[in-house]
Amino acid sequence: MEKPIIGVIPIWDDEKQSLWMLPGYFEGICAAGGLPVMLPLNADEGDLDLLYELCDGLLFTGGHDVNPELYGQKPLAQCGTLCPARDRLEEHLFHRAFAEDKPVFGICRGIQLINVLLGGTLYQDLPMEHPGPIDHHMTPPYDQVCHTVRLDGPLLQLLDKQELGVNSYHHQAVREVAPDLTPMAWSPDGLVEAAYCPKKKFLWAVQWHPEFSYRNDPFGLSLFRAFVRSCG
Repeated sequence: MEKPIIGVIPIWDDEKQSLWMLPGYFEGICAAGGLPVMLPLNADEGDLDLLYELCDGLLFTGGHDVNPELYGQKPLAQCGTLCPARDRLEEHLFHRAFAEDKPVFGICRGIQLINVLLGGTLYQDLPMEHPGPIDHHMTPPYDQVCHTVRLDGPLLQLLDKQELGVNSYHHQAVREVAPDLTPMAWSPDGLVEAAYCPKKKFLWAVQWHPEFSYRNDPFGLSLFRAFVRSCG
């Protein structure tokens, strides 16, 4: 059987002015039976559409903060570095994939970006806007459990667990959930940690990082497998 081709959103390094990729995104897809390809950051829509047609699914990766102007807010001083080129790239790809029901999986920034593009909002900075006892910004190694999440919906069905230990490295998070999304995981302090779109074949997103944990966490690998299987 042919392997599903997964288009992976690139990460931009401001200091080195270069594109890069965490190996875990590619390796997780490969371990799940897919074939990952990194998409360009700056391509015109015509070229981007040609590449989109080659892909059976899209993985929206972690990275820069989402521009608050996309959800009608001004950036706070605590908002991190933005990447307008990435916002434009993802907006074009996501809306086309959403319209055509092409499988999409979002990780970290991915859940935030997807929520925003579907009409939701974000906390720009958790320590300031949602302070609490849970550490959402762990230190290395990133493949360890930082806190737990309570599962529901498709995640509960997939993993057959009501509670899951996850890693966590973010300072922004879903605030108002987009109308098309349904939460399926929550942290003990009430943050939405995963969501999906019931109307779509596969539109899932998680706030934690299976790309770091999938090697020693079968539940992380299960996420990649569910995504790649939906792309076949």
